[in-house]
Amino acid sequence: MAWVLVAVAGLLEVVWSIGMKYTDGFTRLWPSVFTGAGVAASMLLLSQAARSLPIGTAYGVWVGIGAAGAAVAGMLLLGEPATAARVFFIALLLVAVVGLKVTSGH
Repeated sequence: MAWVLVAVAGLLEVVWSIGMKYTDGFTRLWPSVFTGAGVAASMLLLSQAARSLPIGTAYGVWVGIGAAGAAVAGMLLLGEPATAARVFFIALLLVAVVGLKVTSGH
């Protein structure tokens, strides 16, 4: 169950990181509210997962999901460049996330 919490927390990290783009420097009310709620929910789920998982592993997987997801979402939703190098390094990041999970002993 803890890994499910980390995965959902990581997906929420993608949501709030993309949400920041729409807050216009936290000057727009509703995008700011939703972004703040996403941050809080993501952190809460991560903290719950860290009760039974090593924090270094849980945090590393959370950050990896968020970073890779935000990069992919930026390419798909925001028109950011989708170069071969970016795709390669996102894939490399995902390999590292899987490696952290597999070697965590949980």
